[in-house]
Formats: sequence, C-alpha cells, structure tokens
Amino acid sequence: MAGTLNRLKKDLQKLADPQKASILSRFFKTGKGEYGEGDVFLGIPVPEQRKVAKRYSSLSFPEIQTLLSSRIHEHRLAALLILVIRFKSANDAGRQKIVEFYLGNTKRVNNWDLVDLSAEKILGEYLLERDKSAIYGLAQSDNVWARRIAVISTFAFIKRHRFEDTLRLAEQLMNDRHDLIQKAVGWMLREIGKRDQEAEEGFLRKYHRAMPRTMLRYAIERFDQEKRDEYLGKIQIVQTKEKKAI
Repeated sequence: MAGTLNRLKKDLQKLADPQKASILSRFFKTGKGEYGEGDVFLGIPVPEQRKVAKRYSSLSFPEIQTLLSSRIHEHRLAALLILVIRFKSANDAGRQKIVEFYLGNTKRVNNWDLVDLSAEKILGEYLLERDKSAIYGLAQSDNVWARRIAVISTFAFIKRHRFEDTLRLAEQLMNDRHDLIQKAVGWMLREIGKRDQEAEEGFLRKYHRAMPRTMLRYAIERFDQEKRDEYLGKIQIVQTKEKKAI
C-alpha cells in the first residue's frame, strides 16, 4: 500500500511548477506570522489535482492520514479531494466514517481553499438531514479553520434554500476578528441573497451596524451601487457617531 501512496506523491511532483508555487505561497499567506505560515506549495492547478485524486481514490485511511499530515499543501488537498470522491459513493456507514475522520483532522484542513473544497461536500452534505450541533461546536473553536469549516459547510444547506443555520452562525460569528471568517460569513450571506434577497436583507437590516466592514462588503457585493452605498453609508455614519462619543 505504501507503494501506491508513493506513486501519488510522485505523480504530484511531476506536475510541480516552481513559478506557480512561488505565486501561491504569497497568495495563501505562508510567511512568518501569517495564517498559512509554513505551508509548502508545489504549484499544481486544482483541476490537475482532481485527476490525481480520482486515480488514487482507493487509498486507505492511514494513507490519507499521512497525506493530511504533510507540510505540502497539494498532499493535503489530494487527501481531501479523495475523501470528497469517496463520500459521494459511500453508504451511510461509510459516510459516517469519513465525516468522523474529517472532524478529527480539522487542524490539518488548514488553509481556506482546503476548507472551501471540502467542508460543504463532506460535512455539509452529511448534516443535511441530521443534528447540526457539530457545526455550532466548530464555530466556537479557537481554531480559525474549524470556524471556517462550520460556516462553509452550510453552503450545502443554502443550495437547498435552507438558510436558518447559516443565519444563526452569522449572528454567532458577528464579532469574529479574523478576516477569513468575516469573508466566509459575508460570502454565505451573499449566496443566500442569490436565492432569496429578502432573506439576506432581513438579516442585514437587523445587523449591518454591528457587522465588520469586510463581512458587509462581501455580503452586499451583488447589490446595485445605490444599495451598496446605502449600507456602507449607514456604517460610516455609525462609526462617525461612535468616534464623536469617544
């Protein structure tokens, strides 16, 4: 079995592009003190990664664990793409095992693309008709990736026009200081608005004064200029008043 894992790594290495790796290292903030510190990139496009993952989708869980424990970003992404592929065809017992494995490795799902390409497809899909307390637990974690997994997993619900959990999480994470969480919440609010603008605006009318600007900007991105100015203008007015009060 180790031979199969080594072949996967060699296949990824053959696709490596040092120039792209350098660009991705900057894009995903791998410098000292940044959120992706220590992450090592090979520089492989996601479509090529998917092809490799498909070829090696029968890897064992210990082998997938080895990939997830790697410092190389594309190794971890390959592991997650394999889990997504396996989840689609698995029975209930198989899906439960994959979800438990995924939840046991949230600290290794440790960059925003890794979260965004897996959380909805695994955890979100699994929880559609199940108790959703797991995502609220993740949302309370000190780990930024666990919190982002909680938010992005609800994309699966949004696509079925089920907005309640996303809106509850948005309220719960309103004061989160990390821009990756603010962006994730804003993005999911925007996705709600694509399907039901009144549902999104109902939330915004209630909370726009409390929302971080980054979260708000992401949420209103699709609105026309007049409506965007209206929301952003209200924020500016509130901030000015607060400064005067100080």
